[in-house]
Amino acid sequence: MELIEKQPEFVSRFSQWSGNEDLRGYPFVENKNAPFTPVRRALPMMNLALISSAGAYIDGTEPFKLDQKGGDHDLREIPIEVEAGDLRYAAKGYDPKYVQQDRNSQIPVDRLLEYQANSVIGRLNECWWSLSSYIPNAAMVAGELTPKLADRLKRYEVQAALLIPASRLCHQTLGIVARGLEYHGIPTIVISVDRGMTDKVRPPRTAYYDGEFGCVSGQPNWKQHQLRILDETLRWMETYDQPGSRKLGVEMETQVEAARGER
Repeated sequence: MELIEKQPEFVSRFSQWSGNEDLRGYPFVENKNAPFTPVRRALPMMNLALISSAGAYIDGTEPFKLDQKGGDHDLREIPIEVEAGDLRYAAKGYDPKYVQQDRNSQIPVDRLLEYQANSVIGRLNECWWSLSSYIPNAAMVAGELTPKLADRLKRYEVQAALLIPASRLCHQTLGIVARGLEYHGIPTIVISVDRGMTDKVRPPRTAYYDGEFGCVSGQPNWKQHQLRILDETLRWMETYDQPGSRKLGVEMETQVEAARGER
């Protein structure tokens, strides 16, 4: 199965795109079908990979390049021991203020380590993967970035992957990555706050809600909000028996909490 259906058409239209920052006239990817790999391990036995496209990099290393028309197709492996204060963000298409306040709003390492300690998941993989927030060349995502990432996940014997985009464009990027990982036999789930985009790209599993770019895994410094999103998303991953998308119940729960005067 192709990661980008009608890829020659995309390549042709992309070559004519002006490269403007607001993505006006950009040829967004549209797919009709999706690959699918069943989950073969229960969450408490799973080595879970975390993939973020917030453009995070370790302070003192080279940031992702944001001035190239096609974007930066590099990836960074970041050990889970790296502290939030040691991270910097090459952000384009989203405001990094939330993730700078609390990385768990976009890169929920601390929340997932809590799940590991409580045996909700078997373990969070010893490193997580960071991608650029701005990769307009979707063909390069499909042909170069995704196979390289799939190879790394297989080397770590990952059993499933949680993908969290930060911007509108990287909802497309991680949708393509999810398709590729499933093609290589790794089950995935994408958290989305742009259902229209993920419905076009057709990642195999999507959990969506009405949230904001830049804090897709929950509002900063609001642990319970983050846990609600992650808990429902991860538990759903086991229940999918075919490609699809489902709406998280986090909004209703948050409204009830607000009505009670709770944070």
